[in-house]
Amino acid sequence: MLTDKMKGTLDVRVRGNTIVPTTLLGRFAILCAILRQLHLILHIAFFTYELHDLVPDVFFVDQLSAGLPLLKSQSSAPIFFYCHFPDLLLAQGRARWWKRAYRLPFDTLEQWSMGFADAIAVNSGFTKQVVARTWPALARKRELKVVYPCIDTSDKKKTDEDGDKTEDSAPLPWKNTGVILSINRFERKKDVGLAIRAFAGLPKARRKAAKLVIAGGYDHRVPENVSYHTELVALADELGLRNATATNLVSALSPAHADAEVLFLQSVPNRLKEMLLASAQLLVYTPSNEHFGIVPLEAMLRGVPVLAANNGGPTETVVDGVTGWLRDPSDISAWSEVMGKALGGIKQPQLDEMGRKGAERVKAKFADVQMAETLDGIFDELVARRKDTHHVADAFMLLFSVAVIAGLVATIVGLFRVLKDAPQAETRG
Repeated sequence: MLTDKMKGTLDVRVRGNTIVPTTLLGRFAILCAILRQLHLILHIAFFTYELHDLVPDVFFVDQLSAGLPLLKSQSSAPIFFYCHFPDLLLAQGRARWWKRAYRLPFDTLEQWSMGFADAIAVNSGFTKQVVARTWPALARKRELKVVYPCIDTSDKKKTDEDGDKTEDSAPLPWKNTGVILSINRFERKKDVGLAIRAFAGLPKARRKAAKLVIAGGYDHRVPENVSYHTELVALADELGLRNATATNLVSALSPAHADAEVLFLQSVPNRLKEMLLASAQLLVYTPSNEHFGIVPLEAMLRGVPVLAANNGGPTETVVDGVTGWLRDPSDISAWSEVMGKALGGIKQPQLDEMGRKGAERVKAKFADVQMAETLDGIFDELVARRKDTHHVADAFMLLFSVAVIAGLVATIVGLFRVLKDAPQAETRG
């Protein structure tokens, strides 16, 4: 992406997506991602003169580091790498021997290739600690900078996926009964069941005048989304909670769902999300050891106090007792207690004050302006360092990179026959 500071325009070019698919037979997602990145670099460096013509000051590489050695050998511009979380810790299914064998070359490549970045940033202090534990040698050689993700805090009107304005995002009628809101994908690692168990722990009288709304990303083509939703419905039934599932705003407002204590909302568009946040007394953010967490920021910006786990990224965004609460996710009664506070256990002015302080915190620390200033400072430092030590492309580095990549591909091809009869791998290859 190129920015013309004088004209304020962006030149966005997409490369690397014409040859390699995102998966092969529903598998090998990580291999395909690496090959797509290498195709991108080869396209702009060898097949065309784009890289030569662009003359970038800095490369910003996000999430995938495999192509850094090749990129480093083709340009003198410093490389900034943004690590969201070690990919080797995200891959599931390692209990199977063939999955461990499949992942080994990628895990090795991830650590080795990150060493070619001139600066490495992570999305939270929690992620910084995880990266340092995972790759201690890399952490000793490279300073890991924390660059918090941001949200748009401007007052301009937002639009949903269909381009509809959201300025009329009025509270939903449930607000009068008290809404506890959970926004997360329907994935087991998000531990949405914690919200249901905590809600069930409320006194019946208080629960009767409230509604737990569980909203989030849902795709009927993703097996985990379907199975986890089924598990959550079964959990609500087991706990004696009346529940219903809706796929859009119209069905959510159906009179048939009026008495539901737990309402599941699937695939929430932006407009409905804004309406939910305008209606909520409390946002419940259940994942443990979350890398960062954007949803708490979105809630705090809109004046909604947040209840989150007392670990991971939310400990850096939510201030306990000031903008919300941080509680041990293993202590369900503590979560029930906070829900009770939000549903009348404390006075509304106190909740409003927490909401006001939350909005102030987001605007002061997690706005796009703060992120841009942090990045500008890092980039200026990289450019100044480049002037002092001008980089000359190393042919040996290029040959070594090509040899590693060729060995990687050969290894995967050799494993293909073993994997083709193995059980379906998880979505993250």
